[in-house]
Amino acid sequence: MNKEEILKKSRQSNNDEGIKYIQDKGRLVGYFVFCCVYIFIILFNAYVDQKSYAASSLFWAFLAAETIPKYKFTHKKSYIIVGIIGTIITIFYLVNFVLLSLR
Repeated sequence: MNKEEILKKSRQSNNDEGIKYIQDKGRLVGYFVFCCVYIFIILFNAYVDQKSYAASSLFWAFLAAETIPKYKFTHKKSYIIVGIIGTIITIFYLVNFVLLSLR
């Protein structure tokens, strides 16, 4: 391997790390915005006396779906517990959303 190939691989590696950093940063901002919008919807629905089953099912599904890969990677029991509880809560909210919508 010559000097140019080594430099090219090094630049590519640094570029990949930069992209990963930006993606992770963007993901954190996305989580924050998602939670803020969720809280706004919940509070607004409470103010106008409406149920928040749809928004809550999205929130809990997101939370449950995010913890499953974390559990597979770390094997922390807290992740699988949150994943299972989040899935149960998601199903509860989805069922209530459907039943309320069909009235």
